Amino acid sequence: MYEERASRLPGAVVWTSTPGETGPGRVLPDGCMDLLWHDGRLLVAGPDTRAFVTGSERSAWAGVRFFPGTAPTVLGVPAPEVLNRRVELADLWPAARVRRLTARVNAAADPVSGLEEAALGLAADADAPDPLLRQVVDALDAGRPVAATADHLGLGARQLHRRSLAAFGYGPKTLARVLRLQRALRLARHGVPYGETAVRAGYADQAHLARDVRELAGVPLGRLLGRR
Repeated sequence: MYEERASRLPGAVVWTSTPGETGPGRVLPDGCMDLLWHDGRLLVAGPDTRAFVTGSERSAWAGVRFFPGTAPTVLGVPAPEVLNRRVELADLWPAARVRRLTARVNAAADPVSGLEEAALGLAADADAPDPLLRQVVDALDAGRPVAATADHLGLGARQLHRRSLAAFGYGPKTLARVLRLQRALRLARHGVPYGETAVRAGYADQAHLARDVRELAGVPLGRLLGRR
């Protein structure tokens, strides 16, 4: 079973996933990076460009999902380095630092509260994320074209691509595509018909929506939503 709530860290979400009987899960691209806890270990989930299929886990996971573009600054981990990967924090940080943070999380009342406290502490010690990145996310999530977003922010196309690559792990066109998928899923999950979902989310038509879902999620939209 999966549960989430808003974190005390602005823009972040804390979540838990406990074993069920539904088999492998499917984590969809969302523009985010996560700090994960599993079996007493800490890991980093990088940004995804395709669905990440989980195994039939026998133990729980917990995580902090950072607002898009903020995790590289908070965690000190370049987004492209962990693109489409789940990486042990011990492979990214000095061993002593990982041991200290892991011990604090494991000593907490529960893993998710320990992770949240860890994320708050890391954010307090880190530089503030580039405020322009929030504007990039907001503009693209509103459906503004990449070129118009760059013009609106006073950036050249190459500048926007370079800053997006460092923060999100990929360029603004991929981020726009990922955010469009998430918009479509929110609409479809609320019962909006597929054709209307496609138009409102920013697709050319329903066929375009279907192709994008298959490419990014790996399954048809109906299956993704649990419908026949």
